Amino acid sequence: MITRLSHAPVWVLDQDSAKRFYTKVLGFEVRHDATMDGLRWLTVGPKGQPDLELILAKPAPPMVDEATAEQMRTLVGKGVLGAGAFSTEDCRAAVEELRAKGVTILQEPAERPYGVEAVFRDDSGNWFSLTEARR
Repeated sequence: MITRLSHAPVWVLDQDSAKRFYTKVLGFEVRHDATMDGLRWLTVGPKGQPDLELILAKPAPPMVDEATAEQMRTLVGKGVLGAGAFSTEDCRAAVEELRAKGVTILQEPAERPYGVEAVFRDDSGNWFSLTEARR
């Protein structure tokens, strides 16, 4: 039976730019960066969570056909894809740190039933929730 989620895709427009964003801005570490059969396998993850890797995947053959890849790139570029939720101990402080690094904040920190939440965009256009859980 399935025991855990180990990898999750985040569709990006430029893998080199995404690698810089996720490592230099968000502080993640590169787990893998290799090219196999024409496909670049680039994964990153939070330093404190070694069992999860985000696949920074460019929509392109051989993963999808070119017509589908173009549609996916358009959707990513429009910023309509939400890629997930990140946890933080202090949402307000994390947002200020991200803002200082030039990150687009879509939604300022706000009280929610589950804690404090903000929303930001990565350099490709994907949006993420940033949540400080209620204690």
